Amino acid sequence: MSSPKASGDHFSAISSAYAAFRPRYPRELFEFVASLPRLRYRAWDCGAGSGQASSDLAEYFDEVIATDISATQLAEAPPHPKVRWLVAPAESAPLVSGSIDLTAVAQALHWFDHERFYAEVRRVSAPGGAIAAWTYGPPRMAGEVGKALDRIMYETVGPFWPPERRFVEDEYRSIPFPFDRIPAPVMTLEESWTLPHLAGYIRSWSATARYISARGEDPVTAFEAEARTEWPGDEARRIVWNLVVLAGKVER
Repeated sequence: MSSPKASGDHFSAISSAYAAFRPRYPRELFEFVASLPRLRYRAWDCGAGSGQASSDLAEYFDEVIATDISATQLAEAPPHPKVRWLVAPAESAPLVSGSIDLTAVAQALHWFDHERFYAEVRRVSAPGGAIAAWTYGPPRMAGEVGKALDRIMYETVGPFWPPERRFVEDEYRSIPFPFDRIPAPVMTLEESWTLPHLAGYIRSWSATARYISARGEDPVTAFEAEARTEWPGDEARRIVWNLVVLAGKVER
């Protein structure tokens, strides 16, 4: 089964915001995905963006090859002696066949041409190799700020989400994943953010960038003004996402 192809690079124009304001993944996640392959020589962080997962994977593998179609995104990634950064599409990576112990996809699987990508995963996977792909669902906050966050996500910029976003909304229940599944632990992402950090996160959404391009105005300004009436100080507040992991063994 093949899903619609992603229409292109959604994040180069907002790469700085993506690098600065996206949540970090818990150690529990990397301990789990590192346990999947038979060996831990080399991991492929596919759709690596600005390296939100790459350096963490490097704690568990001898080498990490991090690829993305956006050179601008990769330029925002922090240098790491065990991470090699390459500009390449997920469906056609400059990797040696049979060389990858773990393919990891952090918040990017929904953008890929799945049929072609999974063929590439099978090509590059070493014996005993595995794949893990994860996504975090819509953010949740308490009170009136949470309601305002829902409104900007679903009403204000809602029409500007790319169609592939539907896979994130249903927490990857409907996304193609043709591998023998390995059960993953239940996990969440939790952060404590100030209002300016939350605003930066909203500006890192692909839908927000598309809204600004189409309308010529920043919708986050109005959100900040509304939220400030309920959040007058500089204190950090809790924000939570469900973290969903698809994991499987790769048979070549």
